[in-house]
Amino acid sequence: MRNLVLAFMLALLGAGCTLGPDYVRPNLDMPAAWRIEAGEANNLADTAWWGQFGDPVLSGLIDTALRENKDLLIATARIEEFEGRYGIVRADLFPQVGAGASYSRDQITREAENKPAEGYATLTETYSTTLNAAWEIDLWGRIRRSTEAARAQLLGTEEARRGVILSLVGNVAAAYVNLRGLDRQLEIARNTVRSREGSYRIFQERYDGGIISLLELTQNKSQYEEAMAIIPPIEKAIAQQENGLSVLLGRNPGPIPRGLPIEELTLPAVVAGLPSDLLERRPDVRQAEQALVAANAQIGVAKAAYFPAISLTGLFGFASADLKDLFRDSAQAWSYSAPVTVPIFTAGRIAGNVKAAEAIQRQALAGYRQAVQNAFREVNDALTDQQQTGRQLDAQDKQVASLRQYDEVARLRYDEGYTDFLTVLDAERSLFNAELSFTQTRVALHRAMIGLYKAMGGGWMNTVEQSAATRAQ
Repeated sequence: MRNLVLAFMLALLGAGCTLGPDYVRPNLDMPAAWRIEAGEANNLADTAWWGQFGDPVLSGLIDTALRENKDLLIATARIEEFEGRYGIVRADLFPQVGAGASYSRDQITREAENKPAEGYATLTETYSTTLNAAWEIDLWGRIRRSTEAARAQLLGTEEARRGVILSLVGNVAAAYVNLRGLDRQLEIARNTVRSREGSYRIFQERYDGGIISLLELTQNKSQYEEAMAIIPPIEKAIAQQENGLSVLLGRNPGPIPRGLPIEELTLPAVVAGLPSDLLERRPDVRQAEQALVAANAQIGVAKAAYFPAISLTGLFGFASADLKDLFRDSAQAWSYSAPVTVPIFTAGRIAGNVKAAEAIQRQALAGYRQAVQNAFREVNDALTDQQQTGRQLDAQDKQVASLRQYDEVARLRYDEGYTDFLTVLDAERSLFNAELSFTQTRVALHRAMIGLYKAMGGGWMNTVEQSAATRAQ
């Protein structure tokens, strides 16, 4: 009889199926090419691209952020959390076995109204040891689908961590470039202040000597004070940028070391590739797909509730009133059962769960397609930003050169009496503003390249993760 029951259960197990749809990557409407043509440079996206800036200080800051950034540490801990959750769900695929042992000693009162009969033992001792097992037969794939969903959630969490790495590296590089740009703007402002301060002293002497009017003196002084007024906001922005960068590095706010000036930072090469590459390169797209996989599997979990649930339970052990007799054949105690539960009337509970699971799957599908479309948009925006900002920088470079010549000629003509001081003021103000704008555009171009690398994703994150794992060992 026992063998027949076992054979029946094995037959049921072998005939098991998995309910719910199997995951198939959905068809996507992908562009054939980017709006802006760019040369092939996929290999650059698979390396530590920030090294192309040629600044060891920047590379050191990124290494520090990858070790100490708190958001990254949180994301890493979340992976461990979901690894544990996956292990919990997967454990239901296997029999759960436990063991126990007990000893009890009981004394019956002899002073009760109904006293024990003469010779009846009032003191009893019991020794027992047991081995128990339980196993739910996954006939309809509920546990397998739950495991599939948990695995997808784990992989999605790993992609979330990769997304944190992608953003972190880009944000540190952008913050450092912005900081060096502010340093350059502060240098321009201070140089302008020194120049205008010297000019103001000369004009003061000329005014004291009756050579120029009070109007010309006050005009010159206003230029000097204008430059002075620009310094405090830049210094404030530098301090705030240092504080923000410090937090990215996992540190308390404080000063940041400097490396190359902004004008000596090498501009990274343009990274490009096929639009389909984004499906494999971008962590957010891959995370959205894993969310879709998990939602797809949960449909099978919900549908399995329509069908009977069969479990195998068993117990084997020994029990004896005397320890020396505990493991005799006569002390054996065992039992096994195969309980079956079948839903008959649930008032729509199961149907509601299936409907909700299917709706969640449709939401995840829309979210996946939206993530892909957003990825295409970000890459196209970054390519356009890089191209147009580069053209803007070239034009401003020529503008600064022309304004320097304008400033020199205006000063010369004023000194020789061919023009008034208003022309000199206009030349100085135009050159000062153009130099500041040129620096800002240079920063914007570097940030556009950083944004392009962030938008494309890349295999360099594998190198970063391997390096982090090596440091942790």
